[in-house]
Amino acid sequence: MRDHQISRRTMLQLAGAAALPLAAGLPLQSARAAAGTLTIAYNVNLPSFDPTVGVSAVNPTIQSIYQAIFDPYIGQAADLSFKPGLLTKWGWNEDRTKVTMELRFDATWHDGSKVTPEDVVWSLTRAADPKGGNPIQFVWAKINNYKIDGQTITADVVEFEPVLFKWMAFLTGYLLPKAYYEKVGAEGFEKAPIGSGPYKVDAFERNAFLRLKAHPGYWGPKPAFETVVFKFVTDPTSRVAEIESGGSDITFEIPYEEFDRLKGKPTLAGLTQPISDIGMIFLTDIDPMLDRNVRLAANHAIDKKAIVEKLLRGYGVPIDTLEAPGYAAFDPSIKTAYDPELAKSLLAKSGYSTTKPVKFTIQTTRGFKPKDYEMVQAIAGMWRKVGIEANIEVYEIAQHFELRARHALAPAAFYNWGNAIGDPTTSTGFAMFGPSPHSAWKGKDLIERIGPLWGEKDEAKRIAGWKAVDKYIAEEGEVIPLLQYVQPIIHKKGLKVVAQANGMILPQLVTQG
Repeated sequence: MRDHQISRRTMLQLAGAAALPLAAGLPLQSARAAAGTLTIAYNVNLPSFDPTVGVSAVNPTIQSIYQAIFDPYIGQAADLSFKPGLLTKWGWNEDRTKVTMELRFDATWHDGSKVTPEDVVWSLTRAADPKGGNPIQFVWAKINNYKIDGQTITADVVEFEPVLFKWMAFLTGYLLPKAYYEKVGAEGFEKAPIGSGPYKVDAFERNAFLRLKAHPGYWGPKPAFETVVFKFVTDPTSRVAEIESGGSDITFEIPYEEFDRLKGKPTLAGLTQPISDIGMIFLTDIDPMLDRNVRLAANHAIDKKAIVEKLLRGYGVPIDTLEAPGYAAFDPSIKTAYDPELAKSLLAKSGYSTTKPVKFTIQTTRGFKPKDYEMVQAIAGMWRKVGIEANIEVYEIAQHFELRARHALAPAAFYNWGNAIGDPTTSTGFAMFGPSPHSAWKGKDLIERIGPLWGEKDEAKRIAGWKAVDKYIAEEGEVIPLLQYVQPIIHKKGLKVVAQANGMILPQLVTQG
């Protein structure tokens, strides 16, 4: 149980990061008219520029912006396979007591200074600091005692973390500039952030837009567009209007009926593909979800296939665990059947019926993902037919993060969960392990089952262990997985957009022609 005890002790509660506005610069209309400008109607606001601290750091939807400005240690291809980023080589020694990383020699920060091994050591040490505010500090704390030899960095393994290098391509896995950050401090960095990515910050108006300019010293391929503007358009109807009016060149996460309509227009094109994001309903271990019959009834009463086919126009893949097809621990044998009669009988055992329903609140976003609110409305209707009366409460995605961190979500809460590295630790693990600040279910049963898996060195045994946990969760109904998303992207004809399996819209990969 040593791994379990260390994991519990090192779990860090999420900390908010307050961002101060940059100078707004030119009006957005002027930026839009500039030659070589790509404008993206984006579905969330940017709360903070530091990609390693606070709740925004673990919001998968913001990572497209972060990856335009900052470089992850390790890159990912469109199919989620790993590739060199700032690190050109990485790995363990034979007994997995040391790690070795090699930094590329040709990377520069946006101020023109060179990216150094000292930046790597400082960034990783800062991420591991329990007082630093990194939401996954417990991952980065697994290595220390760094040594530098030329461009090579070595470190000792404090506790084996099987997905350490995967995290270097995922949330908070970004390199920051040591000398600049220490000079300006956290507040100064928010006012004028710099990274080593393909674009540098030019202007920012909170809740309105972010304008970026190409970084001339970027080590990778030169972006096709000199200027990129992210317009923050959180309402899906407004994003449709943006692309249809020509105000933006690309948008995404719009209603599927609008996607089908827009992709047929002569000036527009569309593309879709299943991505690593899933739609799910957190269940919080408070009344009435402490009742196993209620949880299972809530699971069995949902017709996921009908939701995908009728509400999402076929754009989705029904799932029954938090592992989507393509994830390392996906097990297609785990099924939770749609069975409303079974749901009724389960509720009857606890004294509930359609005339005496169990009542609770379900929280949901509205317009954050296509048909999110409508999906929850449909689920509430299905529940009503078996003896569950759900009150729907709308909240913003930022509220979800804040409530989840305080373990204050409603008994049921709809959410979009991203897992760009496809590992079970970052799906079932963080969503269901009680000590995790990302978990709504704090039950001892899962703490005891998941704890030993964090440090399992035998990969086959580790994956088998996660599959067993997923099976147990399905049998107990401790979460409601719904579907793997298919992302709708609409763009102007004449643009080539590279769809990413992680759902990111990366402006540096958009080209003309």
